[in-house]
Amino acid sequence: MLRSMYSGVAGMKNFQVKLDVIGNNISNVNTIGFKKSSIQFQDLLSQTVSTSGANPMQVGLGSSAASLNVNHNPGSAISTGVSTDLTIMGDGFFIVQSPEDENERYLTRAGSFTLDSEGYLITAQGYNVLDTDGEAVQITPQGSNFSIDRLGNIMQEGAENAIQIGMFSVDNPTSLEKVGGSMYKLGNQEAIENDAISDAGAINSQIGSGLLEMSNVDLTEEFTEMIIAQRGFQANSRTITTSDELLQEVVNLKR
Repeated sequence: MLRSMYSGVAGMKNFQVKLDVIGNNISNVNTIGFKKSSIQFQDLLSQTVSTSGANPMQVGLGSSAASLNVNHNPGSAISTGVSTDLTIMGDGFFIVQSPEDENERYLTRAGSFTLDSEGYLITAQGYNVLDTDGEAVQITPQGSNFSIDRLGNIMQEGAENAIQIGMFSVDNPTSLEKVGGSMYKLGNQEAIENDAISDAGAINSQIGSGLLEMSNVDLTEEFTEMIIAQRGFQANSRTITTSDELLQEVVNLKR
């Protein structure tokens, strides 16, 4: 009976985490460039109660979280008509850099960029968008007519050379760590070096101007998972209450 209680507690904790993940996904259903997460469970160690038979007799001790992964499938693109709104059609990430610390670089799929007072292409948090040389993208003079093609080349009036928006390819996107603001950083404290920055064509991707990549959260799927998590939580709580009732019967045997 005690084993069943602890198994129920472990199950309730896991489904609570699952609800936390689902809640975070739903709250970001309209967040530009957001990637949903999912959690998988695994069984805990089993206790062997007898080895006298041909097969071992074991009782499980509940479940635990096996992994919490981020789904990096692309979200749908919406048209905004704003030339500085960019979306990636294919793999890869934009590279953004803190204006205070050049070593503070992150990756993002959220291309809702704007121009600051000096003509730098920046994110909503004020991070500079980097070009293929690892430099901050600046459109000068600010206010001049410009366009961005599918390879990320920025053509502007009066400029001799086109600036090309930098891209970064990651072999295993699920290894990236979320840092907020729809941004990621490399795992194991790796840095994004200039020689690793490429262009869209080099990674078989394209850049769409006047478009934004929306969240890849599917509300139908999330609500279905919420129902499953709710029922799982209720079932595990019933295990605890039933075990408690049995223990109460044992206590009452003495009366």
